[in-house]
Amino acid sequence: MDIKELFNLNDKLVVVTGANGLLGKEFVKTILSNGGLVAAIDLEFNNLTNESKVENNIKDGKIKLYECDITNEKTFVETKEKIISDFPQKIEGLVNCAARDFIPEKGLNETGRFEDYPIETLDKTLNLNISAQILSCKLFGSIMAMNKKGSIVNISSIYGLVSPDQKLYDHIENSGSSYIKPISYSVSKSSLLNMTRYLATYWGEQGVRVNTLTLGGVYNGQDEEFVRKYEEKVPLERMANLQDYNGPIIFLLSDASSYMTGANIVVDGGWTSW
Repeated sequence: MDIKELFNLNDKLVVVTGANGLLGKEFVKTILSNGGLVAAIDLEFNNLTNESKVENNIKDGKIKLYECDITNEKTFVETKEKIISDFPQKIEGLVNCAARDFIPEKGLNETGRFEDYPIETLDKTLNLNISAQILSCKLFGSIMAMNKKGSIVNISSIYGLVSPDQKLYDHIENSGSSYIKPISYSVSKSSLLNMTRYLATYWGEQGVRVNTLTLGGVYNGQDEEFVRKYEEKVPLERMANLQDYNGPIIFLLSDASSYMTGANIVVDGGWTSW
């Protein structure tokens, strides 16, 4: 097979959750650029619809947008039915990009010392970052299993492999003390690794491949001190840019990775190599 054909998605329908987010938006554009069709799911689409490429593909019917709270099973099931009705193509890909993170300049009231961390905040995070991911795989993976073909990509983080270095954040003030990256994010992202392995073995006979893509930090206007501290811990000496993750996404969704399942691809500039 020609190398370009190997990586081309050739009108494959890919469902992307968290499609309006920083990474989700980039993945959507990349899938469209490589010949795929997209069913984009998120709570809103203020970021995605500002992209001219996305707007053009909406007009062409190559992408459809579905406002949905994926933590609400009834709503999520209804959205799945709409996607099936809207697209004549069979679902062949799923990118689970939706997640609840804790950005230092946002939601500072939901971070803090482990000893004081509220269980209700933990539950809210695990509901989106784990339970909703399982539901997403259940709804769309089961369709792929019936069709005997498909690829699921679960998006994890280096903080699912190693613990956050809290020194990266100690210059950021949170209610009079240093910001602390909370335990819920690490716990939820590490859970995706074994969810991937479970489903890879469960659906292997049905031709459904399930893999994890574990990513390092993306530069997104963070403060200079944080960027300096972060880059000191990266062998490649920089944070990722959004384009750094396009290749792995296409690889995992395309026939180029046809013999890969249950794997975890780490793309972190070498962060976890120290």
